[in-house]
Amino acid sequence: MLKYKLLLLTALVSAQVAFAQQKPLTTNTGAPVGNNQNSKTAGENGPVLLEDVHLIEKLAAFDRERIPERVVHARGAGAYGEFESYGDFSSYTKASLFRAKGKKTPLFVRFSTVVHQQGSPETLRDPRGFAIKFYTDQGNYDLVGNNLPVFFIRDAIKFPDMVHAFKPSPVYNAQDQNRVFDFFSHIPEATNMFTYLYTNLGTPANYRQMDGFGVHAFKWVNAQGEVVYVKYKWTSQQGVKSLTAAEASAIQAKNHQHATADLYDEINKGNFPAWELSVQMIKPEDLDKFDFNPLDPTKIWPEAVAPSLKIGKMVLNRMPDNFFEEVEQAAFSPGTLVPGIEPSEDRLLQGRVFSYFDTQRYRLGGNFQRLPVNAPKVEVNSYNQNGVLSNRGTKSNVNYQPSVTQAVTDNAQYEYSTRTINAETMQRAISKTNNFAQAGELYRSLAESDKKHLVSNLAGDLGQVANKEVLNKMVSYFYQADADFGNRLIKTLKLNQKEVTSIVASAR
Repeated sequence: MLKYKLLLLTALVSAQVAFAQQKPLTTNTGAPVGNNQNSKTAGENGPVLLEDVHLIEKLAAFDRERIPERVVHARGAGAYGEFESYGDFSSYTKASLFRAKGKKTPLFVRFSTVVHQQGSPETLRDPRGFAIKFYTDQGNYDLVGNNLPVFFIRDAIKFPDMVHAFKPSPVYNAQDQNRVFDFFSHIPEATNMFTYLYTNLGTPANYRQMDGFGVHAFKWVNAQGEVVYVKYKWTSQQGVKSLTAAEASAIQAKNHQHATADLYDEINKGNFPAWELSVQMIKPEDLDKFDFNPLDPTKIWPEAVAPSLKIGKMVLNRMPDNFFEEVEQAAFSPGTLVPGIEPSEDRLLQGRVFSYFDTQRYRLGGNFQRLPVNAPKVEVNSYNQNGVLSNRGTKSNVNYQPSVTQAVTDNAQYEYSTRTINAETMQRAISKTNNFAQAGELYRSLAESDKKHLVSNLAGDLGQVANKEVLNKMVSYFYQADADFGNRLIKTLKLNQKEVTSIVASAR
């Protein structure tokens, strides 16, 4: 029996060698390569010749294997799957993926950490990106969000500064909590997000066992032009599982890519992860009825204000064949929309609609939407042309519109919604900031063990802040959210009476 197996193995190896010999190595232009082991030289000990085209091509391709990493969301993992609609929601939106019960739409998902660079441990405290690209029959739709329901800031003008504060110092190239909290001591609106982030939700156990949120409000528009504002939530059907600081440290010591490995392993075993999608809705005429601004991304919409409606389910069932081509080159933008879905007036979202497209054009070139992972499944009929790596294959002499020779026309049913605005231009903060109430409600909703973890996690980073003015200001924000929250931080940080007096005074 052993002899038979050895003979079979030998035959298989011989067949593989023979097959390989039938497929010679070629250059990028398809020309056969004569020698891939030795460079062409001027004599045995002479210099290497520039005319060795294969050598130059091979080195040049290698030199360009890396593209600029994402400024944020640099580390990620992705998977393919499909979305199935639970019903016909055309009374709210003309987006086709939500217009029929049982309608299935293919999709690609990229999970990611936010602040840290490629190759960083997936155990670090950080929001997790949760981005979905739906390949709908009306074109692509990107729903780009996080695993936490709110964000740090409410205006895109603060975004570059926020990211700079989180990123390594431009002097000593290391991340520094002094820089982070120096910035955020001027940003009280971040209190709600920090309260979420420093719970154990800030260190998800893996990508499968976390929820996802669109964070921003969007507009749904139906065929009659009627508008409703919506917020999205993805609820993990695997449940939500987080790591304590101690658990995260233990995992990081053994495996810095545990979340990616978990996602790949489970899908390959046939344990396909799933999430239900739900939306909350608010009518335009009701936007001013609350003690907060519903378009403020630092706020949630309480269920009592806007009950959730389940609209569908996503299942991930296939891993990418090539990480770089599919996961790394996957490009998302909240501006990738389909008819029936539009941006709200959320100031942060308005900036992201520009910024995400712009950064993808920088990273991948002007034709990034032609890459297979980003390309829609429907025909593209556009007069955009040329640019790096253009492969549009256009043949017509007419690359403009309108033209009498080509009947490409507008379609009124896909026009944007309309809104009457009678306002002055301005640069002012929103009127209903209400920076602390929801953070306090979140704190009071936590179990005692979760409160202890929150205070311990937060104090661990605040304790690194050397500037007492910055430290006291940050603690005062959490004190304003909830006095018990603030007092526990004061005790854990061992602040003196003078500092306590300053904190309490700041909170009045």
